[in-house]
Amino acid sequence: MVKRAHDVPDDYDPSRFPRFAVTVDIVILTMREQSLHVLLVQRGVEPFAGFWALPGGFKRPDETLDEAARRELREETGVTAPGHLAQFRAYGDPGRDERTNVVTVAYLAVMPRLDKLQSGTDAAAAQLWPVDDARRLKLAFDHNDILSDALSRAANELEQTDLATKFVGDTFTLTDLQKVYEGLWHVKIDPANFRRSLTTSPATATSESYVESTGRRGTAAGDRGGRPPELFRVGSAWRIQPPLRRRPKERPGGN
Repeated sequence: MVKRAHDVPDDYDPSRFPRFAVTVDIVILTMREQSLHVLLVQRGVEPFAGFWALPGGFKRPDETLDEAARRELREETGVTAPGHLAQFRAYGDPGRDERTNVVTVAYLAVMPRLDKLQSGTDAAAAQLWPVDDARRLKLAFDHNDILSDALSRAANELEQTDLATKFVGDTFTLTDLQKVYEGLWHVKIDPANFRRSLTTSPATATSESYVESTGRRGTAAGDRGGRPPELFRVGSAWRIQPPLRRRPKERPGGN
């Protein structure tokens, strides 16, 4: 019999290699009342029963990592994952899970809104937490580190991609978008400067725009009263370059 190159060798013994489990953990970020929030679940089982944690769990042998992430998110929170879940890091410190040697693959996703949360499986509750409050909690396992890394990744992606637009719906106010940058960068942005940045085309494409007016206004008055704010939709300039970059001193470790 001719042995193909990808056949398992006859003398292969999987017991010679260490065994470990694989889990997925999902960081879901959203804006609520113009404040950055993260989705957490309260663990209903040991270890860390009663602690808040990122949604996630063990990968099954017959599913991919992406499938496991979508299933765990749905089972623990009732949330259907957005179309794009981005892996951003793996964590494999030997003591991170006292049950066994566990490697987890962390995902980051952004959603413009989260409604009708419903806990299930081993989650006793599912809740949106303001990010600043969530970071002060003692989360289960190494989830404080995972959350911190996810927020750093999201902050960096604001300078490189159209991630900011994923936080807002089909129509939004400029304040809605501004609060995304302020929440992830921990800065205060002058509204007039922000509006100028969003309504100015990139130098390489004078006909492109970051936002387009819908000709309509919201239903609530603005922050300072008066007329409801103007509503916008996402323009095409984001595919060329994002409109804002942090000053070096605003970046972690910047001078």
